[in-house]
Order: sequence, then structure tokens, then C-alpha cells
Amino acid sequence: MVVREAETEILTTAQVTGRLYADSSQVGGALSAQRITLGQGASGASPHHHTRASELFYVLRGAAEILTGERVLTAEQGDLVVVPPRAVHAFAAAPGTEADLLIVVTPGIERFEYFRQLQRVAKGEATLESILEAQDLYDNHFEENHVWQQHLLRRAPGFRA
Repeated sequence: MVVREAETEILTTAQVTGRLYADSSQVGGALSAQRITLGQGASGASPHHHTRASELFYVLRGAAEILTGERVLTAEQGDLVVVPPRAVHAFAAAPGTEADLLIVVTPGIERFEYFRQLQRVAKGEATLESILEAQDLYDNHFEENHVWQQHLLRRAPGFRA
């Protein structure tokens, strides 16, 4: 399979651009791949886990803060982070920078319709409940995570410990 960037489906919100490269059904279930570009300090995903798949993050440009388990690490251009199945993870652009990430989930999970639904939610065309109801379908299970919540609080303007 060869996917040219000019042929990718592009989804955008105010701070996030997603390019959809390969969905699981297109590559025999091997993987799903997308590129996510986050504006300065923008959040990419809330804490969640996948029951069957690992998620690989490769930083193409900028820096991302990634929750993996109970720690938050900063991954910079050229860094690779792999989160195993069932490990809670989330990500955002590091403060003061953008993050351009290649994200690969393996074995593949159908992700394109999930990202389309996220865009509909962001635009007010669908409810957040529609995403929550589809957690099993997309193997994307949201969780509360105090480590990530505290981390985001510390990033907030005017935060004082």
C-alpha cells in the first residue's frame, strides 16, 4: 500500500489537524496510521487505553507530552514512544510548541470513522455520548487519570503550587 500525502483525508478543528493514512481494513488488520498535528499546547487525546493494540508515537516535529501509565514524559523531534495494550495514555503538544506526530496502532483498529466522529463532536454535529457509546467498537476506552489531570492543571496559565 502506498498513500501519498496529497491523497489523505484531512480532518481539522481549531487546534488539531489529522491526516488519515491507513485504516486497519485497508492493510489486512496489520495497523492503522494517522498523522496528528497539534497547535501550541493543544490537547490531542484524553486518557484512554486500547485492550488489544499498542500505540506508537513518533515525533516528526516539535514536542509532545505523553501520559503513559502513571508518568508524563516529553518526547521531542525524532523520539519514539510505544504504549502497550491496556496502558492508559494521553497526549498534548508541549507548552509553547506545536507537535507533529505519526501515530501507528498495531494490530490495526478501525480508526478513520472514530476520527470523523470526533470531528463531528468538535463541530457540535454529534454528542460526546456518541463517542462514549462506541468505545468497544473502536477499542478506545476512556478513563479518568489523576496524573494527567494534575499535569494539565500545572500547565494552566497562572497556576501556583
